[in-house]
Formats: sequence, structure tokens, C-alpha cells
Amino acid sequence: MPQTRMKLVVTGDDFGYCPRRNQGIVDCFKAGGLSNVSLLVNAAATKEAADLAKRHNIPIGLHANLSEGVPVCESLQTNSTLTNQRGFFHGKMGFRQALQRGQLSMKQVELELRAQVRLFTELTGHLPRHMDGHQHVHVLPGVCEVFALVLSDFGISFTRVPVETGLHNCTWLPPHLYSFYSQVEQDALDSIPVFTRYGIRWPDIYLGLSTMGPNMSVSNLQRALRLAMSAARSTSPSSEDSDTAVTAELMVHPGYPSLPLQGGCGEGPDDFSQSADRQHELSVLSDPALHDMYRQERVQLCAFKDL
Repeated sequence: MPQTRMKLVVTGDDFGYCPRRNQGIVDCFKAGGLSNVSLLVNAAATKEAADLAKRHNIPIGLHANLSEGVPVCESLQTNSTLTNQRGFFHGKMGFRQALQRGQLSMKQVELELRAQVRLFTELTGHLPRHMDGHQHVHVLPGVCEVFALVLSDFGISFTRVPVETGLHNCTWLPPHLYSFYSQVEQDALDSIPVFTRYGIRWPDIYLGLSTMGPNMSVSNLQRALRLAMSAARSTSPSSEDSDTAVTAELMVHPGYPSLPLQGGCGEGPDDFSQSADRQHELSVLSDPALHDMYRQERVQLCAFKDL
């Protein structure tokens, strides 16, 4: 059998968001489309998700959330810099704006992250195998320092660094998404020295920004994989002849569309969750043609614990 060229972790984000998301993620895992999940511990169907992971032996990590819903830490549920007047987190862009204005307490960020790790452990019976950030908050300036400290203290060795090869050539992305993804990538690059200093690890390659929702297809995934593999070989020419496969993470968001008013983290499901995009990802990831492509490209699916 040809040597594996890439060990790929396919991570389903937002596990726990709603019952229909949970079911879609489980169906995708059973179909061989996922190898890993990332759990939101403050979402509407978190307990059900943790139980499903146990029942189906799904490798699971923590999707740390500082931007959507209500804090897990009780002392931060009132009079917190992390929440608005209604007691909810500031939102994807609101969190970033408050951070830029210097309005967020990093001590409170740390308290919330530690509380989420502890709740995850209570729900699953073990520490997270990996820990990333909902809406990429974990790579933001200042936040990444606290995030790395918490991972180091708990002995959680893996995170996500969302720097995607070829992102700047993705002309099909709408301008607002391209702008946001470009900023995420810059923040991620700036976070690398911090994670390195704390001994935190991440796969060689990250994929997922250019293949989300309607942009996911077998051909787009193959393009992204080949581009990333080529880039990895150019930075380390000996990797093609090495016994060590390149490691990668593909971020995905499969599921069945959320029903109105059912799910979310306290304010109901968002538009993306209620759209057909989630089910489209589920269909592509479960497609036998994708699994044939993995075999053709010598890609082996695995979990973070296998890296």
C-alpha cells in the first residue's frame, strides 16, 4: 500500500449547538466524513452532544466560546466586561471591537476559559484532546496569550492556527468574508510565537476557510489539499521522501438546518445554522467520491490524539 502523504483531522465545529446539528455531525462521523469534533459547552444541546460522543466513541475537543451566548463562569454572568447589558457575549465582531478599544478584562477571559475546560471535563469525563476558538477568538491579540496559558496549565497540547495556503487566490469569496478571513489569518500568524513559547502544537496545515458552506465540493477540497501539500513540500523539500506524513486539520460545519428558535447559545440559532449550507457540507463530506479522492491523494483521516 502506498505510503500516507497526509494525516488529516477533519473537525466538525459547533457540536452541541442544537439537536439537528448534533444529529448531522453524528451521521457524518458514522459515514466516515469526520474524524474529530469540537464542543460548545454553553450551547442549547451540549449535554446531548457529550453523551453522543461517548456513545459513538467520537474524539472530542473544546470549541472555546467568548463571543456567542452566556458565560459559563457564574461570576461573569453579571457586571462582566465580556457581556453586554443583556448578559450575552458581545458577538463575533462586537468582541473584536471591544478588544480593540481595550474594554475586555484578560483576567475575566482567563476565568471563563478555565470554567469552560472544567465544564467540558465534567460533561465528557476527560480533558479536551484539543482546544480551539469559536469564531477564531483564540488567535486574537492578547487573548491568544491567555488561551496558551490555560492550555499549558491543563496540559492540552493541540490548538488550531487558521492560516490557509492559497486563501488570497480565492476570488469566489465575497468581499466581506475575504476581509474577515484575511484578518483571521493575520491574527493567526501573530499568535504563532505565543503558542510556540508555551509549547502548544498544531497541525502543519490548516484548511477550511475557503471550503465552507456552498464553497465545499470534492473538487474544491482536492484543490485545497493539493495546494497545501505542495506548499508543505516547498518549505520542507525532504518531506516527500520522509517517513513522516504531513499533518493537517480541515475545519467543517456539517449538520441539518436548525429549526427557528431551537438551538444556539441562548439567543437562538444564527442564519448560517438555519441555512441549507450545513446539510450541503454533510452531503459532500459523506460522498464516496470524496473518500475515493482521499485514497487517491494518500490522505488518512485521524483525530488529534493520533498526531
